[in-house]
Amino acid sequence: MSSRIEQPSGLRERKKARTRRSIQEHAMRLFAEQGYDATTIEQIAEAADVSPSTFFRYFPSKEDVIVKDDHDPLLISAFLAQPAALTPLGALRAAMREVLAEAFADGEETELQRVKLIWSIPSLRAREVEGRVTAMAMLTGALAQRTGRSADDFTVRVFAGAVIGAWIAAMESWVESDGAERLSDLVDRVLALLEEGLPL
Repeated sequence: MSSRIEQPSGLRERKKARTRRSIQEHAMRLFAEQGYDATTIEQIAEAADVSPSTFFRYFPSKEDVIVKDDHDPLLISAFLAQPAALTPLGALRAAMREVLAEAFADGEETELQRVKLIWSIPSLRAREVEGRVTAMAMLTGALAQRTGRSADDFTVRVFAGAVIGAWIAAMESWVESDGAERLSDLVDRVLALLEEGLPL
């Protein structure tokens, strides 16, 4: 099975992906210029040249413009596509490198500003934690599929929890260092620590 990340196909899908990115980019610009709380959905829609109803077709709320991304489904797909000879952590490291390289091909600055905003606003941070719990469930299912074990297997669930915890630690270090080290490198480092058994 190929490990290539699938991109949106068809004219309609590509147009939807462009509209989604445009809304997010204009939202981030407005948040930077006038603050998150002072920015309205109507302002974002106007800046992105869409109607408020179109905004809501892509994002249920203003919070979702910031906290929602397509990384998790892409990561799961890339993880499941890795060669069977790789260990689960080896497959995850390869999948992470693949997905992050694709996602940040134009640089990480926009993503860094997005994560900084999430970390600085309690309601967004809470939504991000909620999203990590969802990601853990997705990863648990993918691990079960790849290893042939049950998604209820205690070891599988602990493994997924450890990976998500490591991801959060990498994100916090990235924000605190103001992007001094690339996120992809930080994520690879924390997964390598897990692979080594977290030596202290």
